[in-house]
Amino acid sequence: MAKLVFQFICGSGTHTPQFNEQLRLIVAEDALHAFYKARLLGERETLDIIKDGMNIKWKFIDVTEILPVNQLADGAELWSCTSEDANAELYIRNTQLQANRLLEQGMHEFTFA
Repeated sequence: MAKLVFQFICGSGTHTPQFNEQLRLIVAEDALHAFYKARLLGERETLDIIKDGMNIKWKFIDVTEILPVNQLADGAELWSCTSEDANAELYIRNTQLQANRLLEQGMHEFTFA
């Protein structure tokens, strides 16, 4: 699995910078091959379009992580991140709020093959 980072730029780009991180499944022989495949994928998805008279860019920045996926099975760990936060209660509350928002949006919006 590879983490690809993109920057989204509207118009002259004077807005607050916006970035998008994506985890993509990459089938490769080894980590180096996966890195280059992921980089090529990101470069192919770079866009520069004009919509409603405004220039919109979807700019690929780079691949920041390659994570091995040893087995695709129910419950298999695909990604993990450990962080520190000075306020544990606030961190937990925000996590629970995010989960509640996800449920409120309705899981029916997501389809699974």
